[in-house]
Amino acid sequence: MKTFLLPDLGEGLPDAEIVEWLVEEGAVLEVDQPMVSMETAKAVVEVPSPFSGKLTKVFGKAGDVIKTGAPLAEFQVADDSASEDAEPTSDDQKTVMGDEASEKREDSGTVVGNVEAGNEVLKENLATVGEFKMTPAVRALARKLKVDPAYCVPSGAGRVITAEDVRKTAANGAPAASARAHSTPTPPIAAEPPSGEWEPLRGTRRTMARAMSESHAQVVPTTLMDDADIHHWHAQEDITARLLRALWVGAQSEPGLNAWFDGDQGMRLVHKVMHVGMAIDTPEGLMVAALKNVHAKDGKLLRQDINRLRDNASNRSIPPEELKDFTIVLSNFGKFAGRYATPVITPPCVAIVAAGKLRHEVVPVLGGVEVHRMMPLSLTFDHRACTGGEAARFLHAMLLDLSKPH
Repeated sequence: MKTFLLPDLGEGLPDAEIVEWLVEEGAVLEVDQPMVSMETAKAVVEVPSPFSGKLTKVFGKAGDVIKTGAPLAEFQVADDSASEDAEPTSDDQKTVMGDEASEKREDSGTVVGNVEAGNEVLKENLATVGEFKMTPAVRALARKLKVDPAYCVPSGAGRVITAEDVRKTAANGAPAASARAHSTPTPPIAAEPPSGEWEPLRGTRRTMARAMSESHAQVVPTTLMDDADIHHWHAQEDITARLLRALWVGAQSEPGLNAWFDGDQGMRLVHKVMHVGMAIDTPEGLMVAALKNVHAKDGKLLRQDINRLRDNASNRSIPPEELKDFTIVLSNFGKFAGRYATPVITPPCVAIVAAGKLRHEVVPVLGGVEVHRMMPLSLTFDHRACTGGEAARFLHAMLLDLSKPH
C-alpha cells in the first residue's frame, strides 16, 4: 500500500478543505487523473492521482479539513506486496497519526465520550446533573471537594462540567450540595434559543480569520491619516490606478514601507520592485491578490490587471502564485462607506494603505474659500520595522502625487 499525503497546494497554507471526491473508493486510477477537488485559501484546486493503481481508502469526506502533510488517500499499486486491506505503515503517516494521538492523550482528562489513549479507546458514561453533564471522575472530584455541581459553570463542549470547573467553584467558596438540599429550590429560567445557527468558517473566511489572528499576534500597528486634495483630477480619472502609482511614488521617497519584516530573526527586506496586494471584497470573504510589477506599468496596463484580478476573484480562479509575495497592500473601501480606518497588516508586509469615501470640502485658497474634492487616506505600518517619520514622509509623497492633475 502507498499512502498519499496532502501536499502544499502552492500557497503555504497549513490545510485545505475537501470539496468533492471525483472518484470513489475502489476505483482504478491513472497517474495525474483528477482525484479530488480541494478548497484552499482563495481557490478550488483539483488534486490529481499520484499513482496508477486502485484507490483503497480516502481520509475524509466533503467538508472535512485536511492538514498539509496528513494522509489524504491510500493506493494499491502493481508492485505492492502487502495485502489490499493492510494498514498504512509509511513513516510519514506514522508521524502524523502519532501527533494526533498524542494531542488526544493530552486532553484525555477533560474530554467526555470516547477518548483515544494509546491503542485503547476509553469509554466513560455521562451523568446528568440538572441541565449539565459530567463524567464519573469529575462527579467524584465534586464530592471530594464538597462542591454542588449546580453552581459550576460548564466550560466543556456540549455544556460539560470539567474538573477545572469544579476546582474553580471550590476556590470561589460555592455552597456544598448539603446546603442546597435545605434551601428552597429556584425553578430554572429557560434560556432563549439563538435566532440563527452556528456554522463553521470555510475556505476564504477560515483563511481570513487565521490571517487576522496572525497579524494581531505578530504586528505592532500604528496608523496615520490624512486627506489627498484631488481637485485638479480629470473627470474620468482612474482612482485605483492613481492610488497604485502614488504607492510607488511613496516607496521611492521611503523604501522601508515597501518591505517585509521577520520579527523572529530581527531582519528586514526592502524590495526594489512593487507587487501590491489588492484587497478584494467577495461574498465568501476578503481576498488579497497580488498585482505584480506595479512600478513598471502605466495606468492602462494597471486597469487591465485590476479587472482581471477582480474577475478571477469572482469566479474563484486566481492562480496560487498571485495570492502571495505582495510587498505592500492597498484597500479601497471608500466605494462603499467610511472615511478613515485602521487597516490590518498582512505579515510579512509592514504597511497597508486604505482609501476612504471621496467627499467635497471647503478649503481656504488665497484669502478666499473653494470647494475641493478630497480623498481620505489611512496608512497602517508595523512600528517595529518603520519609524513614524518614515511613514509620514511616505504618506506625504503619496499626497503630493495624488494632488497632480494627471
